[in-house]
Amino acid sequence: MPSWTDRRVLDLLAIEQPLLLAPMAGAGGAALAIAVARAGGLGAIPCASLSAATIREHVAAFRGAVTAPLNLNFFAHTPVAPDEAQTRRWQERLATYFTEYGVDPDAASATGGRAPFDTALCELVEALTPEVVSFHFGLPDPVLLQRVKAAGAIVLASATTVAEGRWLAERGCDVVIAQGYEAGGHRGNFLTHDMAAQPGTMALVPQMVDALRVPVIAAGGIADGRGTAAALCLGASAVQVGTAFLRTPEATIAPVHRKALRALRDDGTVVTNVLTGRPARGAVNRIMRELGPLAADALPFPLAAGPLAPLRAATEATGQGDFQPLWAGQAGALAREVPAEEIARTMLAQAAARLRLG
Repeated sequence: MPSWTDRRVLDLLAIEQPLLLAPMAGAGGAALAIAVARAGGLGAIPCASLSAATIREHVAAFRGAVTAPLNLNFFAHTPVAPDEAQTRRWQERLATYFTEYGVDPDAASATGGRAPFDTALCELVEALTPEVVSFHFGLPDPVLLQRVKAAGAIVLASATTVAEGRWLAERGCDVVIAQGYEAGGHRGNFLTHDMAAQPGTMALVPQMVDALRVPVIAAGGIADGRGTAAALCLGASAVQVGTAFLRTPEATIAPVHRKALRALRDDGTVVTNVLTGRPARGAVNRIMRELGPLAADALPFPLAAGPLAPLRAATEATGQGDFQPLWAGQAGALAREVPAEEIARTMLAQAAARLRLG
């Protein structure tokens, strides 16, 4: 086993390897978490779009398969209620699609399907006692955060700028995830919404490491041993990887998502808000090209996704991914169709060899 020189995250999280599975809603679950844990990394369950019962099922499956720490991930956004004018404008932007596909716009979900961390979810954490709890879009209410820590969980959260990293560390975050602009899925930004100024991983990680006393985890554009070694050389204590696992058999993405990933190139993703209301990186599809990628009139997160649900249902069955998230990072073309545990072990072995670790 490699002798990793920076053991802060390894010891804190009680893992053998400096690899964390990115919690990917709609793509990851117990099977993917188990595979990464078996490779010595930290498995994760994306809980923001799951019911309490489903979260319990995933945790039970993980506990029954491996003896390893587990990360439960939640969103920490503040729900925003749009006014009637905002809703009407967004419905009007989508009207031609409803007509084209014969879809009833009233069949749309009103919620968008993503819930923020609240008292009920905090009680679930207290009951399940995960070793790690991570947050996206900042941190929850301080009272809830203290309850999470009192339950024995190590707290991680994503930052897209140094200022966000400092904010998290000052409020009790044990480890900060430096999410570069290359990363797939939702941006973790919460102090800034200026996507034009977002730094990439290579620029963000060393500046975050210099600014913080807590360990930093690198995320974004890391899909093999080369990227892992580079991130560790920049001062990251570990890496968080998501897109590299999307084509594995353990991933739960839809067939149209897999099809898009097979055809992905280095310039095939953009950051968009038209799918959920918050900036997120994914493979370009029709609605991103025609309405965005960043639309000022998109409903606030997560409500923009609601009206798209019937359009997604109408098109996905015919092999079209024009109205759904096809989340992927800029290194998506490096993803491979092999088991997740093999990807994790190969990535770590390659990184150790490049770093000349024994």
